[in-house]
Amino acid sequence: MENSTMFYFNLTMFVPLGSYGYAAFVLCFLLFAFIISANLVIIVVISRERTLHQPMYIFIAFLSFNSLFGSTGFFPRFLMDLLSETHLISRPACFTQIYVIYSYASNEMTILSVMAYDRYVAVCDPLHYHNRMTAKTVRRLAAYALICPAFFVATCLYLSIRLPLCGNNLLKVYCANWNIAKLSCVSTFVNNIIGLSLTTVMAFLPLIYVLYTYFQIVLVCRKSSSEFKSKVFQTCLPHIISFVSYFIAIFCDIVLSRVKLNRFLAVVLSLEFVMIPPLFNPLVYGLHLPDIRRHIFRMLHFAKPFS
Repeated sequence: MENSTMFYFNLTMFVPLGSYGYAAFVLCFLLFAFIISANLVIIVVISRERTLHQPMYIFIAFLSFNSLFGSTGFFPRFLMDLLSETHLISRPACFTQIYVIYSYASNEMTILSVMAYDRYVAVCDPLHYHNRMTAKTVRRLAAYALICPAFFVATCLYLSIRLPLCGNNLLKVYCANWNIAKLSCVSTFVNNIIGLSLTTVMAFLPLIYVLYTYFQIVLVCRKSSSEFKSKVFQTCLPHIISFVSYFIAIFCDIVLSRVKLNRFLAVVLSLEFVMIPPLFNPLVYGLHLPDIRRHIFRMLHFAKPFS
C-alpha cells in the first residue's frame, strides 16, 4: 500500500541487549567522548602553533574537524537508541542524519586525496613545493574537499526525498540513503544510476588518484638516500594508514547496502564505518608525527611536569 506521507522510519537492526544495554551505552559514550576530545586536541594544537601552519597540518586539522562533524551526526542518536525500546526516527531527522553522515564520508575521501596531492608535491617536486602549495592553493583544495561532496550528497538526498514509499522499516542502525530507496513504491532506476555514478566519483576516483601519487612517490624514493626514505616514510605512513582503514570501512558499507549479510556482521560493519576512522585519525597523526606529538605533550604539560 502506497504511503508517501509516512513520517517515521523504524531502525530494525538494533539487537535487544537487555541488561547489557547500559554497558553498551557507557562504552559507546566513552568512545564518543574520546573521539571528540582527541580530535579537538589536534585542532587546537594546530591552530595555536604557528610552526604547524603548513598545508600538511592544516589538512590534518580539516580531517579532525570532519571527524567531529560525522561523530556528532551519528553518536547522540545512536546512544539514545541503545537505551530505547523503540527505534523510530522522524522523516526530517532521518534525512538530516543521512546528509551529515554521507557528507562526512565524502569529505573524508576528498580530504585524504588532497593530502595525497600535498605529499606528492612535497616528495616529487620539493624545490617548487612552496610555490605550488600557497595559501591560495590550500584554500582552493579545502573548498573542493568540502563543496563537491556537499553537492553530490544533496543530489542523492533530493532523489530519495521525492520517492513515494511503501514501508518504513530500515535494515540499519542509522539512516542510510539506499535503504530508503529500497522502500520506494516506484522504480529507482534513476536513483541507482546516479547513486552508483556519484559513488564511483567520490570513492573510486580518489582511490585511483592516491594509488597514482604513491606510485610516483615510491619511484622517487627508489633513487634517494636512506635518510630521505626514512623522512618520507615518517610523514606518509599516517596518511596511508588513514586512507587504507577508511577505504576498507567505506567498501564494507557499500557492500552492506547491496548484499544481505549475517545480522551481527551487518551491525559491526555499519558501526565500523562511522566509528573507526574518527577514532584512528587523531591517534595516528597525534602519536606518529613528532611535531604534533611534541606540541600535544607541551600543551598537556606532559613533556616536563617539573622544572
